[in-house]
Amino acid sequence: MTLPTIVQKYRNHVVETRLKKFYTIFNQAIRLAEAEYGDKKDWFIDASGVDLDEDGNPIEDSAKIDLWFKTYLSNFIVLNKKIDTRGQILYYLADGTAFQLGTDGNPSLRDILFYPGNPEKCVGSLNETRGVCAFWFEYCPSCAGGDWKFLYDKGLEPGKYAWDGTLNDLLHDSLRGCAEVAQGGNYCTAFIQYNGWKITKDYPRKVRY
Repeated sequence: MTLPTIVQKYRNHVVETRLKKFYTIFNQAIRLAEAEYGDKKDWFIDASGVDLDEDGNPIEDSAKIDLWFKTYLSNFIVLNKKIDTRGQILYYLADGTAFQLGTDGNPSLRDILFYPGNPEKCVGSLNETRGVCAFWFEYCPSCAGGDWKFLYDKGLEPGKYAWDGTLNDLLHDSLRGCAEVAQGGNYCTAFIQYNGWKITKDYPRKVRY
């Protein structure tokens, strides 16, 4: 194998390991919170992000998302540090990975981005970074039926909103498919999960962290 191939193979291994770890610890936290607070559907809220002042700076303690996280999950997920960023909040885990509750332009608890490395190095538009250095998850246990059928009564799941249940759709859905570089990427995490949390040879993007 050439050196670039070896390097990419190592990156793949690191990313797939960290994706699976994040999925596991977040869902473990949800299960522990359920033992204390009851059914997750009852305490889930589609919370908003950080409010910004007229100069675009985050207003301290204004994020309902952060209040929700502090109330239900912060006792079960160990954080290294936390910062406000562009109306969202980044939570850094002890292993150097990070996650963001809500996405740029859509500060909703339903959408969660996971960064297997330093998010400050994950630069570019969402179309350029999804499935590369930022991985889309969703959490909406009280969203019932229709486009939400793969998320209802679930914990954290890879992005599966409006998924038709097929492998082809994970790759080629015109808006979210992992192979559709111009617009897609939401389904890249689900494609990796579909393959047993492995980044296979047919994975259409080059991951980094």
